[in-house]
Amino acid sequence: MSQILTLTMNPALDISTSIDRVRPVHKLRCGEAQWHPGGGGINVARVLHRLGADVRAVYPAGGAIGQTLSRLLAEEGVAAEVVPIAGDTRESFSAHETSSGQDFRFVLPGPTLSEAEWQQCLDAVTARVTAGSWVVLSGGLPPGVPADFYAQVAHHVRRVGGCLVLDSNGAALAQTLAQGVYLVKPSLRELSELTGAPLPDEAAQVAAARAVIDAGQAQIVAVSLGEEGAMLITADYALRAPALTVKVASTIGAGDSFVGGLVWALSQGHPVAEAFRYAMATSAAALLSSGTALCDPGDVARLHEQVQIRMI
Repeated sequence: MSQILTLTMNPALDISTSIDRVRPVHKLRCGEAQWHPGGGGINVARVLHRLGADVRAVYPAGGAIGQTLSRLLAEEGVAAEVVPIAGDTRESFSAHETSSGQDFRFVLPGPTLSEAEWQQCLDAVTARVTAGSWVVLSGGLPPGVPADFYAQVAHHVRRVGGCLVLDSNGAALAQTLAQGVYLVKPSLRELSELTGAPLPDEAAQVAAARAVIDAGQAQIVAVSLGEEGAMLITADYALRAPALTVKVASTIGAGDSFVGGLVWALSQGHPVAEAFRYAMATSAAALLSSGTALCDPGDVARLHEQVQIRMI
């Protein structure tokens, strides 16, 4: 199996806790805190590692928070290539409200990267990509990084014959798709913004995904539908799967886990429909764990058998 690289340009030390009810003004006495290494690509790498993939996480990090993040990632056994930066890696804080089951997430912008720093990140990825490599670009871009940064990575990956997976938003999403990627995972809102069309029903949603494919921007479009599940569309067929019913401990990291399960299965040579099944199972498994603990492989195997897929 080819090596998989994940790139996280704005990683975070995820701090999570629980509380009975979130209220303004009052001091809120929380439960015990958990710390996990976080950020889109880092979470994807953590999932891939647990599933047995040959994966390496590339990310910039700085300060004491960056050191803690890297230590926690190393404790999980995930290989990493860290680009040192002058700024301090950000923290993200989440509180799970036990009375409602809702997650309240507070996300900081992250440090400003210099041109030399983001160029080092670009070089770290491009130096390792070869024909057949998988590269996952996941998460937003921090201050200082140009909107076409992911597009620059995509250009190189396509040139050497790698497979690029994109899970981002805004200008970075649109500009990278213009270069062409293997797989993109937009939300329904992001897909609507990309195509400039309202997507009131399933037929319109499939047509919008096909428009992205027909334009040569992606070969596979995986659309997350939140509590309604997800769709996976190629040029030849469209699939839909409802979300599995599980006891939710935290919703954080479910989307990253979906990407991790999907990339793992595709890189193993599984058919697209089977890879979609693993993606749904991995996402649901992440819901069972608190904070950003993500999935347990045993839960993934069990839930994989419960996923129901239908042709659209």
